[in-house]
Amino acid sequence: MSRLLIAALMALALAACKPAAEIAAPAANVVDSSDVPDPNSYAQPNRVRIEHLVLNLQADMAARTLAGSAELHLKWQDDKARELVLDTRDLQIRGVQGFDGKAWKNLSYRLDTADLILGSALRIKLPSALPRVRVAYSTVPEASGLQWLTPEMTASKQPFMFSQSQAIHARSWVPLQDTPGVRFTYDARIRTDASLMALMSADNDPRAVRDGDYRFSMPQKIPSYLLAIAVGDVVFKPISARSGVWAEPSVAEAAATEFADTEKMIQVAEKLYGPYQWGRYDMLILPASFPFGGMENPRLSFITPTVIVGDKSLTSLIAHELAHSWSGNLVTNSSWKDIWLNEGFTSYVENRIVEQLYGRELADMENVISQASLAEALKSTPPADQVLALPPLTGRDPDEALSDVAYIKGQWFLMFLEQRFGRETFDAFLRHWFTTHAFTSSHSAEFERFLTVELLEKNPGKASIGEIREWLHRPGIPSSATPAISSRFVAVDKAQAQWLAGDVPASGLTGTTWGTQEWVRFLERMPATLAKTQLDQLDATFRFTGTANPEIAQRWYPLTVRSGYTDARPEIESFLTTIGRRKLIMPIYVELAKTDEGRAFAMAVFEKARPGYHPITSGSVTEALKVPEPEAKQP
Repeated sequence: MSRLLIAALMALALAACKPAAEIAAPAANVVDSSDVPDPNSYAQPNRVRIEHLVLNLQADMAARTLAGSAELHLKWQDDKARELVLDTRDLQIRGVQGFDGKAWKNLSYRLDTADLILGSALRIKLPSALPRVRVAYSTVPEASGLQWLTPEMTASKQPFMFSQSQAIHARSWVPLQDTPGVRFTYDARIRTDASLMALMSADNDPRAVRDGDYRFSMPQKIPSYLLAIAVGDVVFKPISARSGVWAEPSVAEAAATEFADTEKMIQVAEKLYGPYQWGRYDMLILPASFPFGGMENPRLSFITPTVIVGDKSLTSLIAHELAHSWSGNLVTNSSWKDIWLNEGFTSYVENRIVEQLYGRELADMENVISQASLAEALKSTPPADQVLALPPLTGRDPDEALSDVAYIKGQWFLMFLEQRFGRETFDAFLRHWFTTHAFTSSHSAEFERFLTVELLEKNPGKASIGEIREWLHRPGIPSSATPAISSRFVAVDKAQAQWLAGDVPASGLTGTTWGTQEWVRFLERMPATLAKTQLDQLDATFRFTGTANPEIAQRWYPLTVRSGYTDARPEIESFLTTIGRRKLIMPIYVELAKTDEGRAFAMAVFEKARPGYHPITSGSVTEALKVPEPEAKQP
């Protein structure tokens, strides 16, 4: 899951902390691809483009709405164009005005019939190529990009709201050009209850005073999916001079302790790929209903609390969201068909950070786990969706492109390049990619061209263009791929085989010294089902049922469902009703849905859990269980 007219002093400050050769500026031969049509947006950036956004919004926690205005500063590509087309979804448009340099005047507009995926095009008629347009509007409580939590759903027993704009949900809370091919800066004023703190993907001040009136500035250009907002009872805990955590008071200390290595991660990434160019790197620890592991909103990554397990074994997620500060936020896919440019690159950078801080063994284990996940996913993935450079996602929800192919095959491709060209050469190439394409949106064809010129032609005989194109344009995993291996997993597999054969009891396993990754391997390679006596033995020894580690729960609970081990049902219900992260809960719902009895249990649990789930999560569960969505309440 990622900015403004830069004041002169800010520009000087940013420049002063960067070597001259690495100040963010695209190379002369880099073409911003925002004029390439994006089938997932109604916008026409080849005619006019948003350069800057000014938000002035009131967050009404009781009514579950944002209301106010969005002022758009425009750069016209076609001076003869007389229509501004914006993306919206379920927005209540109150009026539109244009500024001609002297005064604001009302403009006529039309809201098209809504498309199920894209929402509604807002078509604004203009008398000339006006420099600014302002839209007055409000959101609806069911906005797909916002989640409103009641006090009962939060640790502090205060209301909470947060956004999730990726992939095309920003249009549900701001009328804009909702495509990653358009980047803009922004200012915002957010008003809400004085007892709550508002935060955005912008320059959040750790010393900000709660007064219900907050102002933000984002001086670097971002795409719409990185526009983010949150309101809740959160406090700040520093980690370093430029990093810290925002979290509910009861969670803040544990989060700061768990993520204490964040500054070290930033320094590792900077050494590899160039200066961190976003000022601060803070993290907002959201309630457990957050549907994803993390969202890379610049300056303020949104993080699930499910990775706070007390031993830092799941902090690779922080490395991933931080890595997006280079791959995704700094250099962005210009449309969602090229999502691998964001996620594959980020998964590669994440693994390099993990290796540097925690050792090669941990990095290897995580690669083995991810590649096994990809192999499983490919079994049910249509060949057309197994390529990295996807065709345009016309008529499709771009969320579908967020698959293991983009993340893991993309990472594997970069590992292949590293192996062929050597780490030193490939690191320099990747750093060059980030530096020359900084603050631009790009696409697979540009990367293929850049790779050919800057790596293949400068290092002949290391890899062929045919091999490169096989990775990018052919389904499956190329024969040139080298699978990851882990010596520690060899020991895990041996111990598991001995236990399954009955040669050693569960108490004889070396599992007490295993970390999360070893347990994941142990559980993932189990037979489809186990006997109750076997499950009882494992549970009595290792207490998997009720585990506080969600990565273990994600593998254990589906195994119990397949095996008819109903002893785990109370804890399954507790897990599903307290966590909304899709990755963790969907495998359980999917297994439960395979039998009538399991489906009935799942539906009853979902009915309890649904009020605390994000709309994205509810949609996924609904699809898995084939249950009807509740009727929208009339305002």
